[in-house]
Amino acid sequence: MEEAQPQQDSISDDRSPRRSYWRWRKQDFFPEFSFQSLSSYKSALSATCPRLADRLLARSSDAYEIDAARRESENPMRRCLTWWDLLWLSFGSVVGSGVFVITGQEARVGAGPAVVLSYAISGLSALLSVLCYAEFGVEIPVAGGSFSYLRVELGDFIAFIAAGNILLEAIVGAAGLGRSWSSYLASLVKNDSDYFRIRVDSFANGFDLLDPVAVAVLLVANGIAMSGTKRTSWLNLITSVVTVCVIVFIVVVGFTHSKASNLVPFFPYGAKGVVQSAAVVYWSYTGFDMVANMAEETERPARDIPIGLVGSMSMITVVYCLMALALTMMVKYTEIDPNAAYSVAFSQIGMKWAKYLVGICALKGMTTSLLVGSLGQARYTTQIARSHMIPPWFALVHPKTGTPINATLLVTILSAIIAFFTSLDVLSSVFSFATLFIFMLVAVALLVRRYYVKDVTPESGLLKFLGFLFLIIASSVAVSALWNAGVRGWIGYAVTGVLWFIGTLGLALIPKYRVPKVWGVPLVPWLPSFSIAMNLFLIGSLGYVAFLRFIICTMVMLLYYVFVGLHATYDVAHQPMEEAKFEGES
Repeated sequence: MEEAQPQQDSISDDRSPRRSYWRWRKQDFFPEFSFQSLSSYKSALSATCPRLADRLLARSSDAYEIDAARRESENPMRRCLTWWDLLWLSFGSVVGSGVFVITGQEARVGAGPAVVLSYAISGLSALLSVLCYAEFGVEIPVAGGSFSYLRVELGDFIAFIAAGNILLEAIVGAAGLGRSWSSYLASLVKNDSDYFRIRVDSFANGFDLLDPVAVAVLLVANGIAMSGTKRTSWLNLITSVVTVCVIVFIVVVGFTHSKASNLVPFFPYGAKGVVQSAAVVYWSYTGFDMVANMAEETERPARDIPIGLVGSMSMITVVYCLMALALTMMVKYTEIDPNAAYSVAFSQIGMKWAKYLVGICALKGMTTSLLVGSLGQARYTTQIARSHMIPPWFALVHPKTGTPINATLLVTILSAIIAFFTSLDVLSSVFSFATLFIFMLVAVALLVRRYYVKDVTPESGLLKFLGFLFLIIASSVAVSALWNAGVRGWIGYAVTGVLWFIGTLGLALIPKYRVPKVWGVPLVPWLPSFSIAMNLFLIGSLGYVAFLRFIICTMVMLLYYVFVGLHATYDVAHQPMEEAKFEGES
């Protein structure tokens, strides 16, 4: 069913006195009727099953996400970003320290000189996801990004599970970046990554090195993000120029001292090594989804979002391929230091001082990733709060800064606590399962958007669509399972490939019931279908621990949803909010 529109807005109109931003009443956190008293909550719990049936496949609408949900913030976010800002925000978010570490590791033991192809494959996969995000960003230009896209096309329940997992990984990722920043700075100052940390022997191993520097970095980065979006964008642009200069230096020097003989053999680990390395280096491309959350603050979404996102990812793919090629041509892959590839490579050609350039670039990359990440995480949280899946207090936008300070404080405090106590090896065990999972779901949602429109698509058309979509997903899962099971014969891949082709061709032959209003992904259904296949393939490479963590986190989130989120969203969909507030205050 479609999301019912609230009969009255929860925001005061211009004739009412403006409410203070800083307020702490219970009503501001739980305004829904189900939470007004113990008896109303017991009544809501007793109706959990019918409410769950009602909300399980309930879909929001473009109009609700763009208009009604936005009013929950009481004050608007400022439209101050252009395609130029989005391009550099994406560059600053994606190009961090990872490329300087992962490239050397995979060139040495993963793919050899063919690591450049690994970056190209991963870049193509990321670009396919970017295209899907760009179309949704143009059609639904709101702060929630993928959360809103999934809520509109796949429903509340799937949107909540996906959003909860990716928000958790974003918070843990920010904590990991804070610890990495501290380690990197300590290594440059004292050649000891734990130099700034405080050891507490009575604490458990992995949580016994307290890191005040990591906390300070997170507080500063998020403080800047809270002060204003445009200010953060300008700071990101200025620091990104430093990265560009260092990258240009690395590429020019690398090709100047290159030897073609270093590229032979080009495939020392075969095609398997190239594909496995593609799954590893893919993490160097993540972060653009945080920039997609800035759609609500762009001046002209129909122009700025496609140019900013697609342009930045294309540029980043070229940059990564050039950096990988420069390294493998400058140094024989068997001689590359997997721990400090570029620094050691420059030392081998008599440029030991260049390691400081690499260090500065790595620190800058982590800093801008924190800055842009704090922007994106806060806006993601804001849209979740607008839906009342978490308290709507976190949806409020400050009237002076035009930023969601409450949501930013939430992610800042959580990530700072984790960073203060938790070591990097513990944090690194949390793999980015949800990131790939949500990329896959966004591609599915785009196909749903094109082929299914309520009250327009006939039942026969819906059944055909679901059948072909199932064939695409099942064949993609089968390919991933075959590869990760070590099956190398061509028969299994041929069968699953044919099934994927039949499913995609079937979609291409049935009618679409919606076309993009301004800008859309080309070659639908082929590109979204290919994106589904590639993301599922990469998910399969993550290993048992990543699946286990995802299942455990999802079960915890389900408990919260059943006891809190379900009833809040049900009330929003079926009862006027003003009535709930009146009854709660009477």
